[in-house]
Amino acid sequence: MLQRLENFFEFKRLNANWRTEILAGLTTFLTMAYIVLVNPAILTVTGMPLGAVTAATCLSAGFASILMGVVARYPIALAPGMGLNAYFAYAVCLRMHVPWPTALGAVFLSGVLFLALTATGIRQMILRAIPRELYASVAGGIGLFIALIGFRNAGLVVGDAATLVGLGNLRNPTTFLALIGLAVMVTLEIRKIRGSILIGILTVTALAVPFGLIHPAHNGGGLAALTETAFKLDIRGALNKGLVEIIFVFFFVDLFDNLGTLMAVTKRAGLIDENGTIPRLNRILFADATATVFGSLTGTSTVTSYVESTAGVAAGGRTGVTAITTGVLFLGAIAAAPFAAMIPAAATAPALMLVGSMMMGGLAEIRWREPLVAVPAFLTLVLIPFTCSIANGLGFGLIAWAVLHAASGKLRRADWFLTLLAVLFLVRFLYLGAS
Repeated sequence: MLQRLENFFEFKRLNANWRTEILAGLTTFLTMAYIVLVNPAILTVTGMPLGAVTAATCLSAGFASILMGVVARYPIALAPGMGLNAYFAYAVCLRMHVPWPTALGAVFLSGVLFLALTATGIRQMILRAIPRELYASVAGGIGLFIALIGFRNAGLVVGDAATLVGLGNLRNPTTFLALIGLAVMVTLEIRKIRGSILIGILTVTALAVPFGLIHPAHNGGGLAALTETAFKLDIRGALNKGLVEIIFVFFFVDLFDNLGTLMAVTKRAGLIDENGTIPRLNRILFADATATVFGSLTGTSTVTSYVESTAGVAAGGRTGVTAITTGVLFLGAIAAAPFAAMIPAAATAPALMLVGSMMMGGLAEIRWREPLVAVPAFLTLVLIPFTCSIANGLGFGLIAWAVLHAASGKLRRADWFLTLLAVLFLVRFLYLGAS
């Protein structure tokens, strides 16, 4: 039996062994485990039950990682994506006043769309149409968006009638502890200690006890709690409310976040073909899209591949066994659901700040000295956090890219799909302005 499994996962070709693969899966889990605490903290602002969201987070991450390991046979783990969960909660549900079941319906439809485009090959057309610089800008803008939420939750950035925003009170226990948590996490990250974010969250939680910031653990949780969110999505409502734009944003960000993670993980693991292509790419995207559909059914925002998977690869993971191990550990973490309520904002806020800062690395790929590239990239980057909308930032970036390239005579025939996307966004902005 073991021999058949080793042949299936290509142990011999990849020079893999069970001990290394399992330890690599544990390493990946430790670097990702913070999502079990952070994702519920973000999504519960929409009114979703904490215990149910925690269980849905663990279940969807477990299912998705195991699916990736079995179907695509890659050491890539998945979980509800940072950035997409913030967009789901703060932009869609709070800012646009969309009920969370309807927002889950939009997530479901984005997953179905992902599956359809993967099957038809249209996905490749979209990948070719969007410039790499704008993809990097979207990632950076989402990083700023996440960090802004962290700053606000920590009380470090507060509203100001004169200047829109201002500095909070550093003597506030939540703010003070959040800064300590950020220092702990960054220090551990610099020392390359696995699980730095999770350790920081637990450290701040312990320090918050004397300040009375800890809430007692509730009795509900576990798989039983899933009844409060499972299959509660409102697909008809998502279609009736005309949330096509939101569905597109969920799809777009998931697609490119997945692509970036794939490139990082496969390159680090040496799994890219000699011609630069990723073997079994459609299987990877199929697993990712299926995970998003499954996550929406259980009650969480878009599930996507995690770049933290590179930690497991660095520990020697080369096959799907690594992802399967991570998935099994996430399933075991469902028991932690009743204790998620004990985690204060002071503990999760610095995690958002750190993750946001780590998403800025891609900005180095942008040719900032070339206005033809820099201006669209800048508009995308800043308008995402300033308008609390990934769609607004991406829309202005695409429009600026198309207009500037057309004005300078550098718009190619091959850019017709990008131009079409820019026109659609322009119509959308004009429609919103008239309404």
